[in-house]
Amino acid sequence: LQMIATSENQSHELTREFLDTWTRISQVPLVIIHPFCRRYKAGLNDMVLHEEAVRKVVKNRIYSLAIHPSESRTLVAAGDKSGGIGLWDLDCPSEAGLCVFMPHSQPVSCMYFSPFHPAHLLSLSHDGTVRCGDVTRAVFEEVFRSEEYSFSSFDFLAADASTLLVGAWDGDVAVVDRRTPGTGCELSADMNSRTTRTVHVHPVNRQYFVAAGAGNVCVYDVRRLKRSGNKPVSSLLGHAKSVASAYFSPVTGSRVVTTTQSLTPLFCSPMAFSPLNRHNNNTGRWLTRFRAVWDPKQEDCFVVCSMARPRQIEVFQATGKRVHSFLNEDFLGSVCSINVMHPTKNVLAGGNSSGRLHVFTD
Repeated sequence: LQMIATSENQSHELTREFLDTWTRISQVPLVIIHPFCRRYKAGLNDMVLHEEAVRKVVKNRIYSLAIHPSESRTLVAAGDKSGGIGLWDLDCPSEAGLCVFMPHSQPVSCMYFSPFHPAHLLSLSHDGTVRCGDVTRAVFEEVFRSEEYSFSSFDFLAADASTLLVGAWDGDVAVVDRRTPGTGCELSADMNSRTTRTVHVHPVNRQYFVAAGAGNVCVYDVRRLKRSGNKPVSSLLGHAKSVASAYFSPVTGSRVVTTTQSLTPLFCSPMAFSPLNRHNNNTGRWLTRFRAVWDPKQEDCFVVCSMARPRQIEVFQATGKRVHSFLNEDFLGSVCSINVMHPTKNVLAGGNSSGRLHVFTD
């Protein structure tokens, strides 16, 4: 599909200028992870939300977010319920700073800029497709398609982003090699689960991945996957209600943070799950489910939205201690269910159910 903006007011020249900016900033930066310290907390305290950093970028409820790793500009992508993807360049104050595309026909539930080549934005949708938005060619190329399954999430199996792990709502997991011609998969594996809501690959030992099911969280070895009869190498117990997500910590992968529909999210040490302090995750039917995500700059801190008033986005340590609350009663008046942190800069983007982004910066 050609990268053609959906807005009638967006000229071809403005779209081309936007795509050229995306190409120019797509140099892979060096990511440096720091241990938790006072400097990190001070950096969070310096982050604020300005009026011009709040904008409606897609028409409908936001299901997924991705942030470009550039250190020179802030580019955020939002995927919505109808299949649209909005890209917002916060360093461009005019209308030219926003481009909206429609590469999918159903909710876009997972997106990542390629860590190997950030000029590529990969998106997954309930419509059974995974696409790669290649800004250098101005196309959304179909990477994987299934006429049978609806997809839920994906992650990169290989560090060079050549292979993907794709989860489906019916519980299956597929291994996709982007170097193989066509839009099929190398393997589709039945995981003996009613559903697979998220999949996430271990940052060090990339043969392992964690899958969040309806009420279970399991770690699998991709080398042992087969079409049926798959068994986990480890099952992480302790969830009383439905699990929305599970993610390895960004450096060592020694912890897993999970989010449930109960009043308490959980995190995992190398030995067992430990619940955090009381935290309301009951979003109801009109809000996207909360998904706690790690700050890629920190091995032991993660971000999650809150149902508390005034509306806020919270940062916790893996110990359960709350480190910081992002709030602004003037410009943040809604629940930002989906959040993402920049890998190197002090930037946090939160998306709500009306298609609006809120971006905190220092």
